[in-house]
Amino acid sequence: MHTSFSNNEIKVWDLPIRVFHWSLASCFIIAYLTEDDFISLHSYAGYAILGLILFRLIWGFIGTPHARFSDFTQSPKTVLAYLKRTATFRAERHIGHNPAGGAMVFALLIALSLTTLTGLATYGAEQSAGPLAGVMNELPVSIGKAAEELHEFLANFTLLLILFHIAGVLVASFQHSENLIRSMLTGRKQQSH
Repeated sequence: MHTSFSNNEIKVWDLPIRVFHWSLASCFIIAYLTEDDFISLHSYAGYAILGLILFRLIWGFIGTPHARFSDFTQSPKTVLAYLKRTATFRAERHIGHNPAGGAMVFALLIALSLTTLTGLATYGAEQSAGPLAGVMNELPVSIGKAAEELHEFLANFTLLLILFHIAGVLVASFQHSENLIRSMLTGRKQQSH
């Protein structure tokens, strides 16, 4: 399939970021749907998520300009002001992440990190497997149960964040008349409108 790009389009999202994004989305869906019945698949998806997070943390410092954390780190005050402008359809367009999108990157990385860490603790406690098995087997059973409860809460909280992320993408796409989902597939955005 040949895709033609207009002269007004610029490269924004590099291939590693796009592969990371869609791989992370796929692994989360697999992990979320296989929670109870397919523990091996669930665990492999969790390990993949952890590896992807580690990659993203590194790429956030050494990647291409719009992939770097320095490109989209904003103060909470700036993020809230941007959200207010979005609510009144007066938000400015950004080539890279807008302030809300940048904040969501950090929220998702934190939530996914905590979800995978509590998942490792649960896996160690319940299956006597994984890198935390030795530690978890030494602790009272109640700690393993607490880790499981926290893991489930964090997985559901992460899903909620993902739904907000998708809503934000759709709102920004509508407000600025651009297809942000296409941009995350092709890596390209309109330079100007």
